[in-house]
Amino acid sequence: MRAIGLYVVRRLAWAVLVCIAAATMTFLLIRLAPGNPVSILAGDQSTPEYQAALTRQLGLDQSLWVQLVKYFQQLGHGDLGYSFTYHTPVASVIEARAAPTLLLMGLTLAISVVVGIWVGVHTAVRRGSKLWGAVEGATLVGYSLPAFWLGQVLILIFGVQLGWFPTLGETSDLGATGFAHIADVTWHLALPAATLGTIEVALISRLTRSAMVEALGSDYMVAARGKGVSQRRLVYRHALRNALLPVVTVIGLELGWLVAGFVVVETVFSWPGLGSLTFAAIDARDYPVITGLFIVITVSVVLANLLTDLVYLMIDPRIRVD
Repeated sequence: MRAIGLYVVRRLAWAVLVCIAAATMTFLLIRLAPGNPVSILAGDQSTPEYQAALTRQLGLDQSLWVQLVKYFQQLGHGDLGYSFTYHTPVASVIEARAAPTLLLMGLTLAISVVVGIWVGVHTAVRRGSKLWGAVEGATLVGYSLPAFWLGQVLILIFGVQLGWFPTLGETSDLGATGFAHIADVTWHLALPAATLGTIEVALISRLTRSAMVEALGSDYMVAARGKGVSQRRLVYRHALRNALLPVVTVIGLELGWLVAGFVVVETVFSWPGLGSLTFAAIDARDYPVITGLFIVITVSVVLANLLTDLVYLMIDPRIRVD
């Protein structure tokens, strides 16, 4: 336990350095990119005097390094800054949009992991079956589909032509409460979750299948069969446990992909989460919101990778952390 504690402390120290580096790069790259938030906020018809006053008000008249130092001073006090466009603290803007994204991400990951592993196990165990061979081919197609294209196809088929699901937003009835509100949100969640989930299930299932095929053909599995171990125990107790290590790795790394996927999918479906907020902030050149979002994303990815390493220890105690 002491070794695990020291390992976590070391990883957290590295996480702090990674977050500082990510914040610095984000801060500099955003300000060096084309576009000026002052011209967007002031409008095309504004006078040069008004734009100059707005530049001073936002602190953009100072040198880039002075702005960077002041920003890190704010971060040291837990302040992510003040939004140019929303005129509220960045932390409040992100907090207001976090719940829809967490809901979409949680549902997508939960379904993708369960279904993906289940499909991967069966396509590995039942190789040669026409049915599972077709499923394997479908996963290859699913993994190849771009999220923005798949989302629009689902909207056209299930939203526009069939009318089974709503296509935009998080809810239709703003006054609904209780079970009616939950049902409304779930109905709106179906197509965005299906868009992200299809790609995630395809990836996890194919990786699980590959790892399972290798595990089932290993020497220790041959020895276990010789001892009369049942097929179910062979598959789920021995092969799957060893095959899960690369799967867990990819699931942890997929959080970074999901962030990019959320920006696309939430924009396509007008889902009011962090993805659509990121797109709007970039379009408006809202520097504090963009930087704050990337800091939150960086911290989330780093913590996800740390959690992945800890799950390793649970799956395979032979892994050493010292």
